[in-house]
Amino acid sequence: MSENARWTDEPLPMREACLQAAREAIAEHGLEKLSLRDVARRLGVSHQAPYKHFASRDHLLSEVLRRCYESFADALEGRERFEDPGADFDSLGRAYMRYAAINALEYRLMFGNDWPEPAEDEELYSAGLRAFEVLRSALRRLYGQEVPKAKLDADAMFVWSSIHGLVTLMQVKCCDHLELASQVEAGISDHHLRMINLALQGAAAPGGSG
Repeated sequence: MSENARWTDEPLPMREACLQAAREAIAEHGLEKLSLRDVARRLGVSHQAPYKHFASRDHLLSEVLRRCYESFADALEGRERFEDPGADFDSLGRAYMRYAAINALEYRLMFGNDWPEPAEDEELYSAGLRAFEVLRSALRRLYGQEVPKAKLDADAMFVWSSIHGLVTLMQVKCCDHLELASQVEAGISDHHLRMINLALQGAAAPGGSG
């Protein structure tokens, strides 16, 4: 479970207890088997009790996801800061990878599944956008100039998809079977961030793409 989960011997309010039970259920059996009935069973309450707080399974899942995105954005914003924009951008990349490594379940929930339909759409979308805005802001600072929004967004998607790809490969342990040289495996994150920085420097230079 996440380092952000707060385990306590004190009884939780029912809404919070439902969310915690949902996270436990997902960790044990996967997202597909999550149900309000199972949540109620885990809590030892009537199967109708969770419905007083969540209209449906999707509403429950929407709130779980919203909290994942909020904790993700908190981790990115709480990274070690540097005056040098390049060093600060590296720090952002490391914060991203660190969050994914420590909070593997939450990361898979955010980026490995379709979003539920309905629920607190606006709040969920706002939480997801907040994390993306952290990346946009770091890119603006890195370029040190007015950047057209289309270029900013395209470069942000390049950075995000690149780091996400590496994180996903590491989470499924794909690299374990590639017989990589030990120095490559040990330094893969640093190398990846350096290559991203080089690509962005090229894009920002006069005559660069975009």
